[in-house]
Amino acid sequence: MNTTHFGFQSVDEQAKAGQVRAVFDSVAPRYDLMNDLMSAGLHRVWKACAVLAAGLGEGSQVLDIAGGTGDLALAFAKKVGASGCVLHTDINEAMLRLGRDRLIDAGVLLPTLVCDAQQLPFPDARFDLVSVAFGLRNMTHKDQALAEMCRVLRPGGKLLVLEFSKVVRPLQKAYDWYSFKVLPRLGRWVAGDEASYRYLAESIRMHPGQEALKRLMQQSGFGHVDYHNMTGGIVALHVGIKC
Repeated sequence: MNTTHFGFQSVDEQAKAGQVRAVFDSVAPRYDLMNDLMSAGLHRVWKACAVLAAGLGEGSQVLDIAGGTGDLALAFAKKVGASGCVLHTDINEAMLRLGRDRLIDAGVLLPTLVCDAQQLPFPDARFDLVSVAFGLRNMTHKDQALAEMCRVLRPGGKLLVLEFSKVVRPLQKAYDWYSFKVLPRLGRWVAGDEASYRYLAESIRMHPGQEALKRLMQQSGFGHVDYHNMTGGIVALHVGIKC
């Protein structure tokens, strides 16, 4: 049996996807509210920075992976115009349904597809931009997913990975206290689910830090990779270019 991590637990890697799916099935109804509460609204600033870094123009072809409730897909759609295309995807159907409904309520109709980032159902060199926000850390085989993202990008195309990362040392104790003492209780009070938000805190600690993720992206085929820390390294935006 091959094992992987699910938070701090060691689990059969075949079972991880189902366990992650159960987490997001549970948190989906209060996902946006919890994001605002957990980050004091900063997740909107982080995503706005990602949209700026994307540098999209009229006609751009975009794949939004782990698109969830559609924040980035909606912002990207406004940039690519009528001649462009944004595919809104997620492995979790409950999250994807919420995102699709939210996009429709905003008057935006995008192609929406349940798919696994580790086996993308798209041809080579299909997209100008691939984005994954707060989803990579939940994937069992991150190297395989990144290689797939590289494959579907055209030469010169860009990958954006917006993800929780390693905080700067002066913030570490306070961040750990918030993550393991406050966040699970907030999840219990607001979403009725303490365990899923404890998993969230644990999954962040198991995710590669800034430099480790940069190396992983380079090993997965990206010729140039850089990253930008936000809010003291709580979040990092990695930008990879397919050469």
